[in-house]
Amino acid sequence: MTPPPPYGAGAGESSDEPEMPTAHAPHAKREHDLGFDLPAPASVSKTRATAIVLVIAAVLAAGFVLGYLPRAHERAALEAETKTNDHAAFRVETMTPKERASDRAIQIPGSVQPLEETIVYARANGYVRKWYRDIGDKVADQEVLAEIETPELDQELDQGRAQLQQTQASLLQSNANRDLSKANLERYKALIPSGVVSQADLDQRNAQSLVDEATVKVSQANVAAQEANIRRLTQLKQFARVVAPFGGVVTQRWVEIGALVTAGNATPLYKVAAMDPARVFIQVPQDVAPSVRPDVAVKVSVREYAGRVFDGKVTRSANELDPATRTMTTEVRVPNADGALIAGMYADVALVLASPHRVYEVPASALYTDSKGARVATVDADSKIHFLPVVVERDTGSAIEIASGIGPDTHVVKLASAELSEGKIVEALH
Repeated sequence: MTPPPPYGAGAGESSDEPEMPTAHAPHAKREHDLGFDLPAPASVSKTRATAIVLVIAAVLAAGFVLGYLPRAHERAALEAETKTNDHAAFRVETMTPKERASDRAIQIPGSVQPLEETIVYARANGYVRKWYRDIGDKVADQEVLAEIETPELDQELDQGRAQLQQTQASLLQSNANRDLSKANLERYKALIPSGVVSQADLDQRNAQSLVDEATVKVSQANVAAQEANIRRLTQLKQFARVVAPFGGVVTQRWVEIGALVTAGNATPLYKVAAMDPARVFIQVPQDVAPSVRPDVAVKVSVREYAGRVFDGKVTRSANELDPATRTMTTEVRVPNADGALIAGMYADVALVLASPHRVYEVPASALYTDSKGARVATVDADSKIHFLPVVVERDTGSAIEIASGIGPDTHVVKLASAELSEGKIVEALH
């Protein structure tokens, strides 16, 4: 029986390997014979090995062509583009600033104060006989608040009246003496031509007439002085009735029945405040202080009345800045017929004031801040970068309002970056 061909060899092919002795050959028996036949080792022909090597080489070549060459081409293109960009101008996007309305809406804290407020003191000495109004009571102008018993003043008034009568009697006596002196003087003048009386007697009667005339004037002055004293005491007696100086609300009462009060500001009796309209004082910052004008409409709100807005107007301003805060005191008046606003309340005042200068808006990204301050990069007519210092009016987040430094025709770079430098040539894209 003929043995099968070696594994891997095709039909009709001859193997270059020497044939192994079969188990049936007489000399096949060896010292370490296993007792069974082993298969013949596999073998690859030269033609097949060459084909395999060529296939592997083709795959590697295809991978090289598909992987490395495109990357190399892209890298070369990028290097070429980089070299081109190095020689080309830097591109920037520019815009012209937008002019915005100069009106500025601001909200400032304020303090509610009375339109009028005063402390009422006693004008006459005495004892409190009765009081009529207490805290929280609304009072009208000249309404009686309390009454004071003035026994000493009453005595002074009676004494003054008696002295007036005395001076009036003295005036009557002086008038009679003056009339007598005038009559005697006329008789002496008539007797002079006949020589009955001397010239000395005539001169004496003339002097006496002048003295009596002067005495009458003195008596008249004394009467006028006593009448003035009576008027003073009478007016002082009227202060025994303590009245409200104006219409308002009693906010404090210190008076008690039987209390001794003295004229002057040593013993306060009442405190009265007028709250309609109410005054609200605010501190306007320096940048808008020149725009404060009377009759500017305002909106006043307080936390105690959520959702309610009190309409008011600016009435006056101090026209002077506080050197410590650089703010100007401004008064706002608000109608308060129902008394909702109470003196001492904290309020928020919203108003719109016109800025005294124009403002221009640029994107927030255009602002460049460094050790030289706030600046913006601009492109001039020669396509060169030029930095301009600016004054920021207001920062709204996405935009910046510039008060000075640029104009409506300035070409501002939208995105300021560290790559920009003074005098650098750029290509502006509008």
